[in-house]
Formats: sequence, C-alpha cells, structure tokens
Amino acid sequence: MKKTKAEFNAIFKEFNRCKKRYRLAKGSAGSGKSVNIAQDYILKLGDMKYKGANILVVRKIEGSNKDSTYAELTGAIFRIYGELAYLYWDMKSNPLEIINRVTGNQIIFRGVQDARQREKVKSITVKQGKLTWIWIEEATELFESDVDILDDRLRGDLSGVNPDLYYQITFSFNPVSATHWIKAKYFDIEHPDVFTHQSTYLDNRFIDEAYHRRMLMRKERDPDGYRVYGLGDWGETGGLILTNYKVEDFDISYGRFNNMVNAQDFGFNHANALGEIGFKDGCMYVCRELYVFEKDTGEIIELANRKGFRKNIPMHCDSAEPDRIKMWQSAGYRRARGVKKEPGSVKAQIDYLKQIPTIYIHESCVNTYKEIRQWKWKKDEKTNLYLDEPIEFMDDAMAMLRYSIEDIRRNSKAKVRSKAKLGFN
Repeated sequence: MKKTKAEFNAIFKEFNRCKKRYRLAKGSAGSGKSVNIAQDYILKLGDMKYKGANILVVRKIEGSNKDSTYAELTGAIFRIYGELAYLYWDMKSNPLEIINRVTGNQIIFRGVQDARQREKVKSITVKQGKLTWIWIEEATELFESDVDILDDRLRGDLSGVNPDLYYQITFSFNPVSATHWIKAKYFDIEHPDVFTHQSTYLDNRFIDEAYHRRMLMRKERDPDGYRVYGLGDWGETGGLILTNYKVEDFDISYGRFNNMVNAQDFGFNHANALGEIGFKDGCMYVCRELYVFEKDTGEIIELANRKGFRKNIPMHCDSAEPDRIKMWQSAGYRRARGVKKEPGSVKAQIDYLKQIPTIYIHESCVNTYKEIRQWKWKKDEKTNLYLDEPIEFMDDAMAMLRYSIEDIRRNSKAKVRSKAKLGFN
C-alpha cells in the first residue's frame, strides 16, 4: 500500500485529532479550513484503521457540491496520491461518489434544500460498514431542522464494525451572522460533545501575497466584512443590498427564456466575472458563470468557449477596457459591447435589480451566490447608519448582474418617458 502524506497548517492539528460528535470549523475566507477537512478525510478514509467508515457530504443545494466539496476532496486525492490517484480511488461525477478501492470506504454527496432531498438523506445506505461521519460545508446555509435530520442518521453500535470508528458531524463556515442558530447552539455553551475552532487567512501558510493584498483592500473598504471574511468573527445581517434571490436547479436552455444575454466585469487581481443571464416573465435567471483570477483575456475566452457560453447573444461588458471588448469580438462574441456609464447609473441598476420579483441563481453558480449573500451598503462609522452606496469589494459578479439588465432598464426608462410625452401617467 502507498505511504501517504499531506501538508497541513499547524493550527488544525487539534481539530484533526478531535473525535467529539460535533466539530465546528469557523473561519475567515482563505483560512484553509475546507482544504484541511478534505485532506483529513481522504487520509482517514484510505487508512485500514478506519475500514468501515463512510462519510456523507452536505451542502444546502445538492448541485453546489460538484464545484465545492467534490472538487476539494478530489483535489486532496491528487495532492496526496499523485499519479496513483486512480489506482486507489474511484471518483464518479454522475452521480457524485468517491470510493477508496483498498478500504471500500465511501463518500456520498447530498443536499437538504427541499422535502425530496431531505427524504433521500433519510434513506441513505452504504456498501459496507456504517455511515459514521458527516461534513456540512457552508453550514450557515442550513436550518437547525436540517441538521437534526442529519444528526439522526448517526446512530447504532460501532464496536461490531470497527472499534476505532466514531460518529462525528463536521461543520465548516464563515460566521456571517451573530444571530445565527449555530452560534447559540454550539458556541455560546460548553458541552463535552462540542469542539469549536477558529482560523483566519493569516494562519494559512499556503496563501499567496496577492490574496493578502486583496484582504488588506477589504479591510480598508469594508471593515465589517473584513471582520467576518478576514478575521472570522461573527458578523451582522444588516445592510444587505439584495434579498430577492433563490438558488435552484433549473433548465438553462436558450429557448425557455424571453431574452438572454452575457455580461462581464473584467478583472485580473480581482475576479473576472462572466455570466449568462436569462429573463422570463419579469424574473432574472443566472444560468452560467465563469469566475476566475489572474487570467489574461485569451485564457478567459478559451475557458468561456469550453464552458459553452453562447456567442450569438449580446454581451454587456465593463466599458473601461475597450481593448478587451475587441478581443472578445474577434473571438466570435461579435455582440460584445461596453455598458454606458453615467452619474447615478450604479444606483439606478441596483434599484432595478431590487424590483425584480425573483433573481434565480443556478446551483452551479456558486460564486454569484457567495457574492450576493454578502453584498452590502457602506456604513457611516460616525453615525452607524448605512449609506446609499455599495461596498466596492467582492462585487465582481454583482457588477456582472448590474450590466446584464442595462438594455432592459434603459428600454423601460425610455417607455416611461414616451408615455409622459403622450400625456399618460
């Protein structure tokens, strides 16, 4: 059997050794908590000491596992096993499943968004051994009742299976709200079955310098957000710009929409966000996203082509970089053009987005969802009141959303003016 090894951050040493029933990893963005958890599980599931162990990996939205937890776990496999990864692991993408070929230990992926998904969790069976571990990523997305259903799955005598096995639920999350039920249930009490842990990007020795600079920029522009996403402290829910959104799995076929556009906010050190947006019956549908850092335009075009972005629909881009727009046009996206910017246009775009009945975000668009959950108004530090101005940080997908509605917004504005000229109110 291959001798395995992996590099860890020292701050997670006690966390990885913990065998308490509830193990909670609260931390900032970039702290390495998810990478650590994935490596910890891959080492344990490949170890004969834990033969008979199986893990259920949960996100609120089942489809978001593919680009998050599944990617983290398969990434850990390739880091640890290298070119022998497929010899030791069977990794299936449809449906998502990972099995160690030596121990037979299994990783299952599920969601708990609705009653159907919750029932699927209740009926999970494993090929051998017992379901012993559960990993809940982005745990603040779940209701307490969701976790209760999961908790009920971990029961029964393990001594006859393997005396080294134990039951455990692992939570990983950014502490977005001090009023969240997770804080009250697990952090505000002392209990022998609960282990809580905090980490920040400053504890992560693998973070690059560019990321450190981005976080310092956030510290300057968004002090409240930095306390949550930079220092891992409990945050507040006030000041959110958009709340009229839902994350769902829906048909993204071109023909089902009244109108469809691409929209793009250019970036390099901050994210380059490209989205494919559909409109139907007054609602917005974020169908596809490409969200990358430190890629030049040629690389991004290649990724967009691979991902299947449509070339025959309009593309609304950040008008500040006309040379990049020309490159997209030359690559076949001939309807790419810059969005006209004018005083007050950002506020007008936000006002329009807020009036949309529902902004549907496809479950694969994890970065759009991540941004919309934390997109906030600036706060006056003297008065402690929110200003009518958005925080300009981690808002690249939000800029993409703003650009996507420009034709519709301006056309509706023109219609209002036309009616006014004709004497209609």
